[in-house]
Amino acid sequence: MSNISENKVAIITGGSRGVGAATANLLASKGWNVTITCTSSMEDAKHVVEECQKHGVEAIALAADVSDDASCVKTAEETINRWGRIDALVNNAGTTKFVFNHADLDGLDAEDFLHIYKVNVVGPFQMVRACKEMLNKSDNPSVVNISSIAGIKGIGSSLAYASSKGALNTMTKSMARNLGPIRVNAICPGFIQGDWLRKGMGDDLYNAAKENLTSSTPLKLTVTPQQVADGIYNFIEISKVVTGETMLMDGGHHLII
Repeated sequence: MSNISENKVAIITGGSRGVGAATANLLASKGWNVTITCTSSMEDAKHVVEECQKHGVEAIALAADVSDDASCVKTAEETINRWGRIDALVNNAGTTKFVFNHADLDGLDAEDFLHIYKVNVVGPFQMVRACKEMLNKSDNPSVVNISSIAGIKGIGSSLAYASSKGALNTMTKSMARNLGPIRVNAICPGFIQGDWLRKGMGDDLYNAAKENLTSSTPLKLTVTPQQVADGIYNFIEISKVVTGETMLMDGGHHLII
């Protein structure tokens, strides 16, 4: 293991785009070294690393699939070998299958459920397990699981996705209760502006959903990756007495009957 870095260190899974990239950049701007992981978008990940390094910190990108336990262990080990510490873990990597009609039970099968759960639920579990020992050596250890309003309201891209995020919310509470002093919290964004959702929904549905939410929600807005990153940073650095919470960031969408 190398000498212990003076900078705090975070691992951000799914860090090449969207919320993950925004979080990496925000933490880097606050003086953190960051490890980001991705499965296929390494060119994007390398660009995020370059942006982080502009803040005078160190950053690395690793090709790693959180559904594979060996990849989770390797991610933790490479981070520890580089900097000698892990202070925060952001479980942002996720997947779905787009079947917006939740009544269409034939649109999903067991393999869809197992794959989605393996990435969205088992993946965060495996990452926490891989990082737990080193997190316990931090003076302010934090895990933030990126969930979804889908896990609260039973809505979203598919029945399997909503179910997986509900499971992630429950796991967050169980971990928070049992892993102290590691604080474990979850962010539940609503509709997140960006290419990932636009690609999954298609332009017409994406634009219609965004327009509907900005006209019907109490705050008349949808969330950006940067705003979600702000919420993550709040859990990591500011709200040091908070654990086991789910922060809904959806402009009040959850309040609509």
